[in-house]
Amino acid sequence: MSKHTIKFLDWHTTDYGKSWEWQQEIFNKQIERKNNHQPTEHYLIFVEHPHVYTLGKNGNQDNLLISEAFLKQINASYYKVDRGGDITYHGPGQIVGYPIFDLEAFRIGYKEYIENLENAIIQYLKDKHNIEAFQMKGATGVWVNSPCGEEKICAIGTRASKFITMHGFAFNVNTNLDYFGYINPCGFVDKGVTSLQKIYRHPLDFEQEKIFLRDYIARAFNAELIY
Repeated sequence: MSKHTIKFLDWHTTDYGKSWEWQQEIFNKQIERKNNHQPTEHYLIFVEHPHVYTLGKNGNQDNLLISEAFLKQINASYYKVDRGGDITYHGPGQIVGYPIFDLEAFRIGYKEYIENLENAIIQYLKDKHNIEAFQMKGATGVWVNSPCGEEKICAIGTRASKFITMHGFAFNVNTNLDYFGYINPCGFVDKGVTSLQKIYRHPLDFEQEKIFLRDYIARAFNAELIY
């Protein structure tokens, strides 16, 4: 079976609102292609956002634990968005990935799509960092064990329409974890958050981690990246 091709885009540091708008444009174009019985395109977008909190469509606003005034004080913005999941944080040192895939073309369902993403990140952590990460029943994302218990290293929150996906994942490399203290991350009050920097106790080469991660995601979907 021939490999699918995925267009890789790196938006570097981009405001959340702007990248949401760009993402929506690509997503809508694929819906339109599908409606017109044209072949769809697959995209994997990496971006780093300035400090921002986003709340999923079924999320609980009470999981944001600070006021609007305090948001300004810590230079953070806040958006209610149309993805699944609860509240999460995006910021510098975090790889945010937005796969815009046509699951019908990949011949997989939505559940398998999420599992593929999780497994790609788990395999990358095992191979490149010798970190044993895992999936947790009833909670999307990728988790690791620490002396403090189970901690999330990658959050996932997506949506799909006509089998086209958008939104995606947030993987903590050199992320300032203090910002997670202002929310109940993903709605959890009893689980922690970690990063590669916290595990290693020093910052990592952010650009190198992006290369590793994009390659493992492409492999998980039996696809070839084009630039």
